[in-house]
Amino acid sequence: MHRSTRSTLRRVALAGAALLAATAVVPPAHAQGPPASDERIPSGGGLSAVIRYTENGIPHILGRDYAQVGFGTGWAQAADQVCVLADGFVTVSGERSRWFGQEASTDGSLSSVTRNLSSDLYFKGVRESGTVEKLLAAPAPAGPSKDLKELMRGWAAGYNAWLAQNKITDPACKAAGWVRPVTTADVAARGFAIAVLGGEGRGIDGITGAQPPTAATATNTTTATATATAPDGGARAAAPQEADPAVAAEAARDFFETGRYDMGSNAVAFSGSTTASGRGLLLGNPHYPWQGGRRFWQSQQTIPGELNVSGGSLLGMPAVSIGFNEKVAWSHTVATGTPVNLHELTLDPADPTAYLVDGVPQKMTRRTVTVPVAGGDPVTRTQWWTRYGPVVTNLGAGLPLPWTTRSAYALNDPNAANLRGSDTALALGKARSVAGIQDALARTQGLPWVNTVAADSAGGTLFTQTQVLPRITDELAARCSTPLGRAVYPASGLAVLDGSRGDCALGSDADAVQPGVFGPGKAPTLRDAPYAENSNDSAWLANADRPLTGYERIWGSVSTPRSLRTRGAVQDVSAMAAQGRLTVADLQRLQFANRAPAGDLAAADVAKACSALPGGTATAGDDTVVDVSAACAVLARWDRTTDVGSRGALLFDRFWRRLTASTPAADLWLVPFSATDPVHTPRTLNRAAPGIGRALADTVAELRAAGVALDAPLGEHQFVVRDGRKLPVGGGTEALGVWNKIEARWNAAAGGYPDVASGSSHIQAVGWDGSSCPVARTLLTYGQSSDPGSPYHADQTRLFSEERWVRARFCERDILTSPRLKVVLVRERR
Repeated sequence: MHRSTRSTLRRVALAGAALLAATAVVPPAHAQGPPASDERIPSGGGLSAVIRYTENGIPHILGRDYAQVGFGTGWAQAADQVCVLADGFVTVSGERSRWFGQEASTDGSLSSVTRNLSSDLYFKGVRESGTVEKLLAAPAPAGPSKDLKELMRGWAAGYNAWLAQNKITDPACKAAGWVRPVTTADVAARGFAIAVLGGEGRGIDGITGAQPPTAATATNTTTATATATAPDGGARAAAPQEADPAVAAEAARDFFETGRYDMGSNAVAFSGSTTASGRGLLLGNPHYPWQGGRRFWQSQQTIPGELNVSGGSLLGMPAVSIGFNEKVAWSHTVATGTPVNLHELTLDPADPTAYLVDGVPQKMTRRTVTVPVAGGDPVTRTQWWTRYGPVVTNLGAGLPLPWTTRSAYALNDPNAANLRGSDTALALGKARSVAGIQDALARTQGLPWVNTVAADSAGGTLFTQTQVLPRITDELAARCSTPLGRAVYPASGLAVLDGSRGDCALGSDADAVQPGVFGPGKAPTLRDAPYAENSNDSAWLANADRPLTGYERIWGSVSTPRSLRTRGAVQDVSAMAAQGRLTVADLQRLQFANRAPAGDLAAADVAKACSALPGGTATAGDDTVVDVSAACAVLARWDRTTDVGSRGALLFDRFWRRLTASTPAADLWLVPFSATDPVHTPRTLNRAAPGIGRALADTVAELRAAGVALDAPLGEHQFVVRDGRKLPVGGGTEALGVWNKIEARWNAAAGGYPDVASGSSHIQAVGWDGSSCPVARTLLTYGQSSDPGSPYHADQTRLFSEERWVRARFCERDILTSPRLKVVLVRERR
């Protein structure tokens, strides 16, 4: 061990031992405490780590190498989230049907599958085929680095050690048989699931349900007929109707529309030319689910002299996903790049499980999977794989891809060969500048479906869409698209290539670590702009004064309408950049401004249209006449925000969702979209638009039936309940364009929006003031722990409700002077 490393560990251990002796706050499982002598770590031949807990249960994990830091991370994640983590390991092992029943559904965190049986068929097939193990064995940079393997090994050991040394108190899995120790391969399998989340993970139903046509289905390939029996014994409906190309184009656009995901994000970086310190600023605001296994968890990971990074990790991931160090901060936003493509197969007339490439038949690979099922016999099904990927029979209900006697479709997801995501996270954590961030992305190439926005202490900024995408050039799409592809590619970036032609192969870029994907040199990138912002639209307007163009359609669109969230964000951050002298406090104000761009655009005109209704009445969708006159004044007085005290916000929210769902944009706005003024168009509400009166009537009737006053403060009806206490929640939906995005399900019987499905999650506002420590404020909206008995289950949700922040403790002096400091040594027992 290096002398400096040993000295640091000894100082921390001594400080921890003194603190523990004085406060006696360590629970019994940690009673042994850290060493107070020249004892080296680990002790007794097993892994160990020092964990320093500060306010809000945030662990600062210290180890001498990656295995030790991984050990501490696995231990600490298990302490906070054991039931959620264990549930995810059941998923990636393909055992959900065994424990929870085949018809039940997952929490959606590791795929978009509709029921457990389909999930198990896919993930068990992945494991039995050795996919994850092969990726683990691949040499870097195509495969994971030695450091990442050690980190994953340590994470698994730490998780297992926590299970062995502690009793589970969370009622979600207390005494549950499905909570078990894990292996490095299990940790890697979770990383694999995250990698394919935007591709194969969204097509699992179509992959596991794909079966070749039988005599019964072959008689009519354009309409559904009688149910047939599949070759593997499963009952299956006849071939679905093929989509009309125009319908398919719209369905593909909807399927890959980032604004409709339960994941999203905002991020903005400001350059030194706009800040008070002359150094960079970063605000990261990812929008992720508030429940289940796709949540963030906070920590700091330190290997003295090697790694020192603080931020949020997705549960089950061993590295910090978004965060900061002493020199640079970064965040991610879900990108518009289409992470998959389809190959339309021409089948051998004599065999629907063989396809032709340049006239030569190639046999599909048959993958037979058996899944144990609770209360019943095991279920066996067959999946069919090709050189391009699995055969798939749909991408969502709106895009059928029927397997007929003539053709079938194979799904190519290059992220199914990408286990590098945590290597990218490690490299980002060690970067020292935005140039280092860009280099880390280029070296590791592990991000599957996100952009990166970064700022550094020298004042630099970065936006880049360096993600793993199929190498679909516009030229290739034009030359090789099938008729379906010619319809869907321009609309969505989903290429459908002719799989019968060898000259339609994707090819390779010289700077790509993986064949068939774009190299990082092709990624849309913006360096050192006064601001760089993304709110899940394409790279085009990362800076409205320096638009990015010239990239292939698969990366995203150019010169197309932006979402209201993007438009509002660009308006706000460009004004801030022009104002200058910005500080971290300005980022905090932006996060909770809760401005509703839809309100600024339309509320005044809606109020006027309301006042103009004859007799103050309008006809609802059920043909009843509703007095809406009281709504007119409420809308006129609304402050155009979604603060918890805003009166009229709830009324406009319910109205606007209805109106925009039923009225095309062409009918809604008098000034249409213009690519020369994309931030300010479309605009000017058409007060005569069909549907305004009906949407008002339906909304007023709905609120009155629910006993909700039209001018009720938003927070009375948009809230969460924690520890029996109702916590009001500010923020607003995608339709309103609010930066502080909150997506909630309407439940009139429960009082409105009684819970948050997804939205603002691990928020960080980071800057530098010239000292050796970054200036950082963070907020994990749903808290560190899923255990309702934990003190860290609702503490940060209360802070979020009150629009308060956590002061990040990054430097040693800040950690060791925390009034809530608790130092523990965790170790394997052998």
